[in-house]
Amino acid sequence: MKYQHIFFDLDRTLWDFDKNSEKTLIQLFRDFGLQNTFGNFLFFKNRYEYHNKKLWVAYYQNRIEKEELSYKRFYLTLKEAGLDDIELSKEIAHDFIELSPLQTETFPHTHACLEYLKRKDYHLHIITNGFNEVQGRKLQNSKLDSYFTELITSENAGANKPHPQIFEYAFNATGAHTNNSIMIGDDLNTDIKGARDMGMDQIFFNPRKGKHDEKVTFEIANLKELIDIF
Repeated sequence: MKYQHIFFDLDRTLWDFDKNSEKTLIQLFRDFGLQNTFGNFLFFKNRYEYHNKKLWVAYYQNRIEKEELSYKRFYLTLKEAGLDDIELSKEIAHDFIELSPLQTETFPHTHACLEYLKRKDYHLHIITNGFNEVQGRKLQNSKLDSYFTELITSENAGANKPHPQIFEYAFNATGAHTNNSIMIGDDLNTDIKGARDMGMDQIFFNPRKGKHDEKVTFEIANLKELIDIF
């Protein structure tokens, strides 16, 4: 078979980041009584997602450290509602890191597809830009950990996708090569372009069927389509 190693992104590819994040934010909103500050949850969620997205871009570009990203996304959110409180922001950030990996929503057919690929003797790995203390727990709590041989994180690799360093680290850790590997992910830049620049084939997971101009090896809207590829 052409492919021996299959590298999966985790968030928004297998683990439903948006649903799980919303569940966590709802709990934090209640636990910290944030309705008194924001009035309603949707305002809080909207402003958090705005700042979180911008700060992740800065993190990918090595302009901020992980610790700053972790609390500042909440600090800037609270500040928009008139609450300038770094200590409270750090408390919320701590609880977010603790609670988020407890959520277990995965995309439809995740387990069935991974079972299928495992039975076919593919070597399955995760390659993620997420934090070490979070990603492993997400896999365990969602009962995904047993499918994967290696969990490759940007922290351990010393670089975020799409930087070549994280892919080189992954190849060294798994014994894979560009010609016998394929990358599956939802992000056209970090996952698809990153893999393509390394000479790897790619599968773009595009459940919302968003339009784009990127050249990809395969594109799927549902994980069960992997069965037709493999």
